[in-house]
Amino acid sequence: MEIKRKVLAQRTGKMLSRLHDVDQQDLSLFMKRYGIGFVMLGMFLVLSIASPKFLTVTNISNILTTVSLNGLLAMGMVFVITAGGIDLSIGSMLALGSVTIGLVLNATGSIVLASVAAIAACALFGLINGFIVAKFDMFPFVVTLASMLVIRGVAYVLSGGYSFALVKPEFAQIGLGKLFGIIPFPALIFLTVSIIAFVLLQLSKYGRYVYAVGGNIKSATASGVNVLWTRIGTFVISGVAAGTASIIMTARINAAQPNIGVGYEVDAIAACVIGGTSFSGGVSTIPGTFIGIMIIGLIFNGMNLLGINSYWQIIMKGVLIIAAVLMDKLINRKR
Repeated sequence: MEIKRKVLAQRTGKMLSRLHDVDQQDLSLFMKRYGIGFVMLGMFLVLSIASPKFLTVTNISNILTTVSLNGLLAMGMVFVITAGGIDLSIGSMLALGSVTIGLVLNATGSIVLASVAAIAACALFGLINGFIVAKFDMFPFVVTLASMLVIRGVAYVLSGGYSFALVKPEFAQIGLGKLFGIIPFPALIFLTVSIIAFVLLQLSKYGRYVYAVGGNIKSATASGVNVLWTRIGTFVISGVAAGTASIIMTARINAAQPNIGVGYEVDAIAACVIGGTSFSGGVSTIPGTFIGIMIIGLIFNGMNLLGINSYWQIIMKGVLIIAAVLMDKLINRKR
């Protein structure tokens, strides 16, 4: 009887130890994926105390409008990085989309047609980027760096190098209008796109393919995943997101401009890596990316409210990217 009790005690101890290890692993995984959310909440609390203007309706509305543009770009970028790539051409796509909107809108007077044309133009270049990267196994950095120049050049050629006004004043409501006079339309568009991105990346078969390709492309190929079209698809999605962002940006400035979007790819990449997306591929979450872009928006808004020089905002953006990549390296090293 005594022996049975000892055996039972040992088995119970091992079981409790395993449960403890599982709980620790689950907690660790949760913190790696969503721990950045606590950082955002902490920033929100600190800024609420530091500035009485932070929680005003006007300021919150400004934050939502500001992050919406970069957030759309980030929602496209996260697909590309998760699959092991990167897209440096999205800033130029903003310019191409803006010029396309201006030309089509002024020629036809149709807001819908102009918006669809902008998204289609950006998606087309996304398709070209993806095809070159996936078909010829070229470095995404090099391909999209080159296409960044090409797309910007196309925008200048189409516009003649000049900005021009839009003939439909109603178009500006897409970027400046508010639902019930409170919620900006860009924020609603961003939220809708974020939900679609979440379903597509984390709940669909295609999303599992993206994670598989980014995690181990050879294993994905051996498992029957169509690596070519999976990788191409991520660049097309990035182009669609950039085209959607170009609609908002053009509406906000109420003009077609071929020189906009310079450096916007940096904010999109920063939001992804801050939100837990790994540059090595195969690791990302849409909620994390959403939180990442919100953190960037809170930092810049907080600096503006506290009267900190705008040059420090640029420095802070670079520091954030380095810190996020370093954290990613440390986490991957522990695995």
